[in-house]
Amino acid sequence: MTYEKGRIAEEKALAYLKKQGLEFITQNYNCRLGEIDLIMRDKEQLVFIEVRSRVSTQFGGGIASVTYTKKQKILKAATYYLLEHRKYDQLALRFDVVSIDGKSASINWIKDAFGTDY
Repeated sequence: MTYEKGRIAEEKALAYLKKQGLEFITQNYNCRLGEIDLIMRDKEQLVFIEVRSRVSTQFGGGIASVTYTKKQKILKAATYYLLEHRKYDQLALRFDVVSIDGKSASINWIKDAFGTDY
């Protein structure tokens, strides 16, 4: 996914998630351990969100493209984020994936797509 397509997908995902009631915290968080596309709050949960976009769903779409290695990087970056932002210590953590797939750009939001056991 090119930078521009990725940015557009993230903006579409962000707008969708806000409509679902999530509170925006930050976008494109980067640290030496990895990157997180969106960080949002859903009531008493801090949600780390990976956004994926694929034109074709032939090989499982965006969801299938979140590899074990990518999950590891997200978990490490989330841990680092929490060390920098102690005010979220009391919140439960959740790792979601938003996939924007096909020519229709349908949004598929997978809550709790993976846990911390990776």
